[in-house]
Amino acid sequence: MRKHITKKRDQEKQTIRFMIDLYCHKHHKEHPCQECEDLYAYASKRIEHCPFMETKTFCSSCKVHCYRKEQRDKIKEVMRFSGPYMLLYHPLMALRHMINTSKQHWEKRKTKGVS
Repeated sequence: MRKHITKKRDQEKQTIRFMIDLYCHKHHKEHPCQECEDLYAYASKRIEHCPFMETKTFCSSCKVHCYRKEQRDKIKEVMRFSGPYMLLYHPLMALRHMINTSKQHWEKRKTKGVS
């Protein structure tokens, strides 16, 4: 079980690293810039210490928001920008994200008793 959680953490960190790198490359002259490196370090630390990693799908659907408002707003901006580009630059990662989104949607419906 521990191996599964470690793999999930690594995949999440890999995805966030890719999204931040893509955002930084398209928006900042210096790549990687310190702001984006700090954002990745912050996000990575949150992923590493997440107590819900075994059952969670995405931070946005979590009942406990551990990101400070400033970092949460910035990561949303990064994800909104990078998300569509993932299909172009990393289709497998995008596909995995879409599968997890669908899984989250169906599990939510199942717990509400909607078929």
